[in-house]
This record gives sequence, structure tokens and C-alpha cells, in this order.
Amino acid sequence: MEKIKGKPLLWIAVAAAAVAFLAAVLFVNHQIYDRKKSNFSGRFELYVYPDMEPAAVLDSILASGKVLKPASLKRSFKREKTLDKIRVGHYTVDPGLSSVYVARMLKLGWQTPVNLTLSGSVRSRQVLSRKIGAQMLVDSADVAAYVFSPDSLARFGTDTTRFFCMVIPDTYQILWTSTVPEILTLFKEEHDRFWTAERRQKAFKQGLTPDEVSILASIVDGETRYVPEQPTIAGVYLNRLRVGMKLQADPTVAYCFGYTLNRILRRHLEYDSPYNTYLYPGLPPGPISCPPKSCLEAVLNPESHNYLYFCANPAFNGSHLFAATFSEHQRNARAFQKALTDRLREKASQK
Repeated sequence: MEKIKGKPLLWIAVAAAAVAFLAAVLFVNHQIYDRKKSNFSGRFELYVYPDMEPAAVLDSILASGKVLKPASLKRSFKREKTLDKIRVGHYTVDPGLSSVYVARMLKLGWQTPVNLTLSGSVRSRQVLSRKIGAQMLVDSADVAAYVFSPDSLARFGTDTTRFFCMVIPDTYQILWTSTVPEILTLFKEEHDRFWTAERRQKAFKQGLTPDEVSILASIVDGETRYVPEQPTIAGVYLNRLRVGMKLQADPTVAYCFGYTLNRILRRHLEYDSPYNTYLYPGLPPGPISCPPKSCLEAVLNPESHNYLYFCANPAFNGSHLFAATFSEHQRNARAFQKALTDRLREKASQK
């Protein structure tokens, strides 16, 4: 009878051992999958904002449709205590990542840099602030407050007048959560990399400092976006500087009026400002825009010629007509004015 009574206990023990074994196998399988196996079918970008709840972040990942096994991700978030603290930032989830890696990535702040692109016309610090604010977590108002502060800019060896000498339009790799000083540090580092010994020597050959190259490049930028002609226009202004002629650059007058003029008239040329190169000789105190690399290179490598004048091409193709003498320039200007008048009359007749 004792042997018979002992059999149920034996089966219970065997069953319990089997359940424990299966649980252990399942646990090990979960551990292996969660830690080693890819749990994502495609790449996606994730932005975690300061006011986002951790649970909402997890829900947004699950809602991406790229998670192969949601249970694995939930387990990993719980095991790593990710829901206790998720760091603000920009993250890239790739197909090769495991659930545990993503959980730790968000908890420890392993961010993926973003592209901060400065392109197009950057004619004021307000415009620059808006471009940065639109792409970064930092508020554009905070950027503006910083770049309008002489004390803040002093740490970078610049001031509010020559600040754009330090900023070179480009695409920068940077953490989305970077502060304004960190962003400006990146600009300063790129500026320093650009100004190699070779480029400084080229500037010296033109009789310019690096800052003066930036100032003149900003005027070239204001005259044309047609890159092949930029070295020619740079050569015109350098010729004027060498012979002691005023630059008489329309973009500097436009700058005096905050780029609000549709057309520059004679009365605008009389506006009293050190930036008005019709009134004051030499270069203005600072850049009138944020000059792109193509314009910087145009000033460093100008076309060699004897032109002192240029005006828009009557073909309206974005190019210019160049002249060495004022009489030749007048002929070119009259040709353009006639073409412009004819064009306006044609448009008026079509209304």
C-alpha cells in the first residue's frame, strides 16, 4: 500500500520538475531573443520630447508597425526599468537591434545625431535663429537671445557685428538636444577647420584677413547665386578695392533697409550707414549675410581680369555683363534697362 500511495507523489514531483524545466527553457529563450535577436523589421526615427510620458514612448514604438514581437519589447522595458526614466532625445531604431538594446538606448540616452542644415539665404541673426529652432530641440527665442548678446559671443572670439564671419552654411551632425553654446561651438570648430594655413595665405595674397574675406563673400552672395560667376564678381570688387574705388554694392544698401526694398532707388543710396558702400569706401564693418563656401572660395580664388563694372544680363538668365570702362558699362546698363522696359510692357499688355 505504501508503494501505491507513493506513486501520485512521484508523478506530482515529475510534473513539477517538467513545468520548472519548461519555464526555465522559456526564460532562457526569452533572454536569448530579447538580448541577441533583432526584433525590428525596419528602420524608424524616434523623437522623445521633454513632456512625453515613458508609456507613450513605448506605445509610439509599438505603433510604428516595425516591432516583430511586442511582448519582447515590453519585457525588456520592464526588466531594464526603462519606463522609470526615458531620456529626451533623437533615436534611430535599426532592423538589427534587439529589444534590450533599444530599452537601454532610451534609458541611457544613446542618441543618434541629426542633420542641422544651414542653407538658402541667411541674412540676419533672426533668420539663423529660426532655422536652428526649426531643426533642433532648442527654442529659436533662446538662440536669438544668445546670438544678440555680446557677452555670449565673446567666448567664441567674435561679436554681434562679425558673428556671421564664424558661421559657414553647411550640414552639421549634432545631437538634437544640444544647447545653444554647443551648437555655436560646432560652428566655430568648422570655421577653424575651413581656415587652413593655405586659405589664410590666399586671403593674405588678396590683402584681406579671414574676416574680411567673409565680409566680401557676403556681398558676392548678395549679387548672385550663379556659382560659375561668383569668382568674376569677386574679382570686380577686389579690383575696386585695389584702385581705391568705392564698392558701390547694391546688396549693402538692401541690408541697410533690412532687405525690405523691392527696388533700390537713387534716394536709397544716400542712406547714412557704415554699411552703405555708396557713401563709405572700403568694406562694411561686418558681413551682410552668412556667406556660403562657394562665395568664400570665390574671394580666395577670384578671376583675374580688369573689370570694374557689371550689370544684369538683358537675357534675364541670372548672369551679368562685365565692363572695364564706365562708358562700356553704360552701354550694357542701357541694354538691360531697355530689355526690362520691354518685358514690363509685354507683361502689362497680357493682363
